[in-house]
Amino acid sequence: MTPAAPPAASAGAVADGRRVRWRAHNQGRRLAIVMAAVDVIERQAPGEELQLQAVAEAAGVSRTVIYRHFGDRADLDRAVQQHICEEIATRLVPGLAPDGTPEEIIHRLIDAFVTWAVEHPTLYRFVDRDPAGWGASPLGEAIAQLAASIESLMTGVLRAIGVQLEDDDRAVMDPWIFGLLGAVFAAVRRWLEREVREPSAQVLASVLAASTWSQVDGMARRRGLDLPRLPLTEVLVALGTPAPEALDLEETA
Repeated sequence: MTPAAPPAASAGAVADGRRVRWRAHNQGRRLAIVMAAVDVIERQAPGEELQLQAVAEAAGVSRTVIYRHFGDRADLDRAVQQHICEEIATRLVPGLAPDGTPEEIIHRLIDAFVTWAVEHPTLYRFVDRDPAGWGASPLGEAIAQLAASIESLMTGVLRAIGVQLEDDDRAVMDPWIFGLLGAVFAAVRRWLEREVREPSAQVLASVLAASTWSQVDGMARRRGLDLPRLPLTEVLVALGTPAPEALDLEETA
């Protein structure tokens, strides 16, 4: 007897299962190529051109396979930049925890970034490159997401202590915070590019943090606000407001 054909629903489920497995395979292969590119960059001198053949050898695939998973070289470079930005975010997000004063939070964030940049100068140089094509760079997007997280934390604290921002202040907060972060990133880039890295990384982080805090504190004082010198968790608990957890950059994307 000829076996009966499987029900249409079962055939569709099998096809869907294959698609899911194939998609997972492609995603895994794509990530492996990106990780191989990161390893190659880490072994290079800062600013050295990333060679596709070196990436293929590190990933254990051919150049043809790479182009199956990435539309072109710009697509690969952008994926690598996005991965590096995710690494940076992983290092910075814990610094947003409200268990410190506003000044301490700023110092933690900047110190974490400077430490990462010192450990991975070639990755920082690569992620800071202008991407090919139109659209925001992965680094620009990462800075915007971090700025949004900081803005959310700041406005939440101000709301908790009963401060109502003027419309203009509320509107300018995003570009202002973005500018502060961009200045820190640019200063670290310039420091990394110098033949002699002076001052030390610790001093650089301390100066950048002090400068950033002075701008934040100065802007607040000009508006008659006295920012708390206590850990934010203590301030919020004293006001009867639940203390937030450290913010996730992906939530503000």
